[in-house]
Amino acid sequence: MTALSGARAVQTRSTTAGAVLDVVIPVYNEETDLGPCVRRLHAHLSEHFPYPFQITVADNASVDGTLAVAQALAAELPGVGVRHLDAKGRGRALSAAWSASSAPVLAYMDVDLSTDLAALLPLVAPLISGHSDLAIGTRLARTSRVVRGAKREVISRAYNLLLRGALAARFSDAQCGFKAIRADVAAGLLPHVRDTGWFFDTELLVLAQRAGLRIHEVPVDWVDDPDSRVDIVATALADLRGMGRLGRALVTGALPLAELRAQLGRAPLAAPPAQVPVGLPRQLTRFAAVGVASTLAYLLLFVATRGALGAQPANLLALLVTAVANTAANRRLTFGITGSRHAGRHHAQGLLAFALGLALTSGALAVLHALVAVPARPVELAVLVAANLAATVLRFVLLRLGMHHRRG
Repeated sequence: MTALSGARAVQTRSTTAGAVLDVVIPVYNEETDLGPCVRRLHAHLSEHFPYPFQITVADNASVDGTLAVAQALAAELPGVGVRHLDAKGRGRALSAAWSASSAPVLAYMDVDLSTDLAALLPLVAPLISGHSDLAIGTRLARTSRVVRGAKREVISRAYNLLLRGALAARFSDAQCGFKAIRADVAAGLLPHVRDTGWFFDTELLVLAQRAGLRIHEVPVDWVDDPDSRVDIVATALADLRGMGRLGRALVTGALPLAELRAQLGRAPLAAPPAQVPVGLPRQLTRFAAVGVASTLAYLLLFVATRGALGAQPANLLALLVTAVANTAANRRLTFGITGSRHAGRHHAQGLLAFALGLALTSGALAVLHALVAVPARPVELAVLVAANLAATVLRFVLLRLGMHHRRG
């Protein structure tokens, strides 16, 4: 299934001959903001972009006057075009507009222009030169300047941390609405991207990474749009479902990664390891047993202290107690290390894993309490279990790197 499935596209385009860049603006019911956005973007590109460009408004099934505004802009400004789809979905709109474009470099940005346009040329320059295959704006770099509320900040960082743990993502900010891709790369990847909504970006980036493509990141200045109409809860649930579907596809081999690497990748894959790392099956089994016991102990401690301390202090206490015990148990039972040699270093690594687990669980609790004032206790426990699963994966990786030793 592709992102174009079920959509009828109608195109009205004022094409710029030899356009190097096509900037797509996906919109749904944006009749008020669309005009100022396109005029500002057109003025910026005309003044600062040294190559021919075009702007495509991708209207996905708006029911207000958005399409009429877009068509008026296309008649007024050279190089502005419109593409209308009868079905909703940001990913569907982007896929349709990118697939129809003749420009060698394709980009998109949100209609609210939260990202400073000064980052647009640095975003697309590595693609024009051929240095990189995709480019993303990141709000999570140390040099980025971001103005937004605490709730959105926590959700964004938690989502990207979850992507790193669950899908081994190496890019920093999957959700920033400021991305670009080379047209030849898009032609190879888009047929394999199934999501038609907000998870479209993440799925495209994960697929690109697994195909061996180079993803360029640009720190951006970003100011949150207080009038954003994104349904955070519905989007988060859809993203989690997308992660599960994509994870299954990666595990089962449903995606033709080898063919994509051969077709698009920058270098051949390194030879796979000749065998499973020494002791890994046994270590995984024992680590899982210790993890189950630790999780049960953690939940019992949390429930026992939740009423007296509150959610966050109870979470901190339960995690700290079980983290120390978990490290000691894994040191002896999982990795076969006895005695006091390097014990301090191992427990320091365990405390690092504890800090990551605390960040995951506290972040999950913060998001839950931000969304639901008084969540039911079973819901609270379910969220904590999910966060602990992600923390467990990180713990195993950290402990194995620090404790695993090969025997002659």
